[in-house]
Amino acid sequence: MLFNPSRDEARRFFIQAWQKHQAHAPLAGIEKIVAGILLHHPEYQPILAEEYLDKDWPPEYGETNPFLHISMHLAIEEQISIDQPAGVKALYQQLCERLSQEHTALHAMMDGLGEMMWQAQRNNTPPDPEIYLEILRFKVGQLK
Repeated sequence: MLFNPSRDEARRFFIQAWQKHQAHAPLAGIEKIVAGILLHHPEYQPILAEEYLDKDWPPEYGETNPFLHISMHLAIEEQISIDQPAGVKALYQQLCERLSQEHTALHAMMDGLGEMMWQAQRNNTPPDPEIYLEILRFKVGQLK
């Protein structure tokens, strides 16, 4: 069965994982990943509170939705761990080599993932992993 949380459930999970991290409580596997992501994003740590559960960050105002950003990090971490779509792990490693920072490589991948999702929404089609992989290949090629 796939884990498909609602927006509020996902946000609550991130908030609770961060609270557990701050309290030095034991973290489950995915909670450890969330805490690691948040350690790289101190700018998001203050919004991990109940009063932000219903807040929107409209892109037309140039705002980044921190909960979406965290979710995309998680998705990419999972993709890399299982090499799905096939080849994504090697592309990540190439980006890491060329960019010299894992976190910067993850953000480069996030751009590709976002583009694939945007195209799927715009065309009302399922996400096409080949679009994502092609974007990542292009990014790797640009960095040679």
